[in-house]
Amino acid sequence: MAGTESPATHLNFDLSEEQALLRTTVRRLAEEVVAPRAVEMDRTSTFDMSIWEQMRELGITGVPFPEEYGGAGMDNLSYMIAVEETARVCGSTALTLAAHISLGTYPIHAFGNEEQRRKYVPDLASGRKIGSFGLTEPNAGSDAGGTETTAVRRGDHYLLNGTKIFITNANIGQTFVATAKTSAEPGAKGISAFIVERGFKGFKLGQKIEKLGTRGSDWAELVFQDCEVPAENLLGQEGEGFRIFMKTLDGGRISIGSMALGLAQGAYERAVRFAKERVTFGKPIAHHQAISFKLADMAVQIEAARHLVYNAARLKDAGRPYSTEAAMAKLFASEVAMKVTYDAIQVLGGYGYTTEYEVERFWRDAKLTTIGEGTSEIQRLVISRAIVQ
Repeated sequence: MAGTESPATHLNFDLSEEQALLRTTVRRLAEEVVAPRAVEMDRTSTFDMSIWEQMRELGITGVPFPEEYGGAGMDNLSYMIAVEETARVCGSTALTLAAHISLGTYPIHAFGNEEQRRKYVPDLASGRKIGSFGLTEPNAGSDAGGTETTAVRRGDHYLLNGTKIFITNANIGQTFVATAKTSAEPGAKGISAFIVERGFKGFKLGQKIEKLGTRGSDWAELVFQDCEVPAENLLGQEGEGFRIFMKTLDGGRISIGSMALGLAQGAYERAVRFAKERVTFGKPIAHHQAISFKLADMAVQIEAARHLVYNAARLKDAGRPYSTEAAMAKLFASEVAMKVTYDAIQVLGGYGYTTEYEVERFWRDAKLTTIGEGTSEIQRLVISRAIVQ
């Protein structure tokens, strides 16, 4: 794919030696291991666990977590680079990784007590177990404060009742962070967060969900029927669940922005390669202005998205406020991904509409990035509130 990368790849964005090495490592894994299996995962709606095992071996499953907890001890920008490079060949694998790190593992590491961290994070960060996050419900999506799942204290445990939907890594996950109402207070008040293990009594998986894109990423329902959760698995304090998942989603938005960025990059590279090889009217279509200008616009949009995503990650690494910047990065990168993947199909014409050239899969996968971790409309709400408050 030489000569098809955006200028940012060549400038290297002032990456450290460690970050540059990680990019090279993940890119090699993505191209040699993930890419050859991406089409089959999409076709069968099944995630290939052998990919996860190789990600484990390279330490990718715990990039941003400390070594003492089984992680690689790197920063958030490194993690975003790993997601970006994975998405460059397969959105499904990138989403599996992002949900595991940002949603399944991060809240336990960030908000759990030391006993909870020691019990759960090493297995998750090392990849021995896969993490997942149960927030969305049939009647609570963008309005997450409308959570209907309940948790009632009964002695040394809670009883959870309710259903979660559209849960990434549901069938392959072993450790879940789930939200539930612990009081009857309206809206976000009274929502708490719990660590739920697959084997807990009263916990089962519901219907597997078929979808437009990221078909190789595992989605299903979580069903709690008097699910017994030990009281010590309460994450934080009762009533802190809304704060926990809002902070969790802030970081998750950067990772979805990274996924969108990788999808755009991958589709762009395929479009450039095709445009240089496809000849019409006596010359490669890349030399027709209608195509060359389209490629130029794609490159600019990707470059701008990368600036926003990397900036948000660096703000988080610096311990500075990043909620608004995460929303900006996610909003812009996801809509760039939709535009660039659409234009890639257009550049390839009839070939782009076929599954053989894969850009149609990138377009289908990109749609998820405008929805997951908050829709584009929610991102605009977050950003506008920061402006007018």
